[in-house]
Amino acid sequence: MTTHTREEKRRMTTTTDSRVDVLRARFGHALAGRVEPHIERLSWDAERLVEYQRERLRALLVCAVERSPFHARRLAGIDPERFELDQLDELPVMTKEEMMAGLDEVLTDRRLTRARVERHLEASAREPSLLDDDYVCLVSGGSSGLRGIFVQTVDEYAEFAASILRRAMSRVIAAGGPPPGGLPVGIVAARAPIHSSGFAAAVAAGYPVRMTSAPATLRMADLVRRLNAAQPPMLLCHASTLALLAGEQRAGRLRIAPQAITAMSELLTAEDRVAIELAFGVPLIDQFVSTEGLVGQSEPGGRVLSFATDMCIVELVDADDRPVPDGVASAKALVTNLHNHTQPLIRYELSDRFIRHPVDPEHPYLRATVEGRADDTFHYGGVAVDPLVIRTVMVRTPAALEYQVRQTERGIDVAVVAGGELDEVALASSLRRSLQRAGVPEPSVRLRQVADITRHPETGKVRRFIPR
Repeated sequence: MTTHTREEKRRMTTTTDSRVDVLRARFGHALAGRVEPHIERLSWDAERLVEYQRERLRALLVCAVERSPFHARRLAGIDPERFELDQLDELPVMTKEEMMAGLDEVLTDRRLTRARVERHLEASAREPSLLDDDYVCLVSGGSSGLRGIFVQTVDEYAEFAASILRRAMSRVIAAGGPPPGGLPVGIVAARAPIHSSGFAAAVAAGYPVRMTSAPATLRMADLVRRLNAAQPPMLLCHASTLALLAGEQRAGRLRIAPQAITAMSELLTAEDRVAIELAFGVPLIDQFVSTEGLVGQSEPGGRVLSFATDMCIVELVDADDRPVPDGVASAKALVTNLHNHTQPLIRYELSDRFIRHPVDPEHPYLRATVEGRADDTFHYGGVAVDPLVIRTVMVRTPAALEYQVRQTERGIDVAVVAGGELDEVALASSLRRSLQRAGVPEPSVRLRQVADITRHPETGKVRRFIPR
C-alpha cells in the first residue's frame, strides 16, 4: 500500500483544490457570457425560434455525419446542410441501449472511449474534474433506471446550465440584478459531481450563480442543520425531498425563508405542491431537467412547464413513434439535443410521458405537463430515505445495467441485470453504508441477479422503487 508524507498529502490537496478553483472560474466565465443571450431568447417569436432550430439542427447533423461513425451509418443519404425540420421524423430513433452499446462510435472526439470515460468517472466521484481538460462526464439512471453516460465540453455544459437558470436570472435582473458575488442558491440534490446536479453544485461557486450544496443523501436532521445555517434565498430541491422538508418547516425544525423554491427532477403531486407552498409561503416553481439536455420550467405557482426547445427539439409520440395530439399523454419523448456536439443525441428516446398543452401565441416554446417521473420515498419508522440514496450507488456501478428496488422491513431487496462481472459483496456493502448514512439502523440489503426487469405491459416502463 502506498503511503504519503504529510507534505506530499498537502501538495496533493493543494493541487486538487487548485484544479477545482480553475474549473470553477472557467465554468463561471462560460456561464456569465451566456446569461444575457439566453434571457433574450425568452422573447423570441415562432419564426425566430424555427430559424434557430433549423440552423442548429443542420450544424448538429454535419458534425454527427463527419465525426461520429455511429451516426454516419444511421444518417447515410441525408444532406445535412439542406435538412429541414419537417424531415426529422424520417431519421431513426436512438435508444439509450444503442447509445451505450456503441458509445465509442457515438462520441465525436476519437480520443474519447467508454473505458476512458468510466475510469474518469471513478476518479471523479468526490471532486469535479474534466477529462482531457475539456470534457464534463456525467452518469444518469434517469426515470428508467438504465445507466447512461453523457459527455460534453465545459462550454456545452454551460449552455445547458444557462437554459436551466435563465428564467430565474431574468426575474432577478428585472429586480435589480444578482449581488456582486453571484446569486446565492441552495441546492438539495446529488452529492457526487458525476451527477449533473452534483457537478453544478460543485462548480457554480461565484458570479453569476453561487450554489451551496446540501446533498439529498444526508439524513434529514443533517440536511435541516445545513439549510438552517445557509439560509438560501433560492432553493432547488428534488420534489420528494422538498415534501419532507415542508414537514420539517411546519414542525419548526427547519427555519428558512426562501424567496423562491423550485422542485426538480421528480413528479410533483398536487398534494405535495399544496403542502410545500403552505409550509414556505411562496408559490412553487416546477422544473424538469434531464441529463440528456432537456429543460422545462413553470412560472411560480404554475403547473404547465415551458420547455427550452431552442436547446432541444422535442417530439411527443406514442409507442410506435407517431405524434400525439394536444391533451393526450405520450408514451415517450424523442429529443434532439442541439447544443451537445460531443455526444450527438438525435431523436433520442426518453421514457418520460408528457401531455402537450396549446402553444401560447406570445411564447412559441413547447408547453406540457410531465406524467410519471416519480420515485417513491422509503419510510423506516421515522426515517425517510430519498431514492437518490440508492440511485447514487447504482449509477456508480458500471456492471449494473438495470435494477429494481423493493423496500423490505429493515432494508431493501435489489434485482439487478448485470452486464459483465458484478461484485455483489462490494455493491451490497456500498448500499448498506448509504442507507446507514441516511439514518436506517443496521440495514439489510439483498441482491439478486436477474435476466430482466418486468416492465409495465402498457407503457413499457419499470417502477424503479417499490415501497412496502
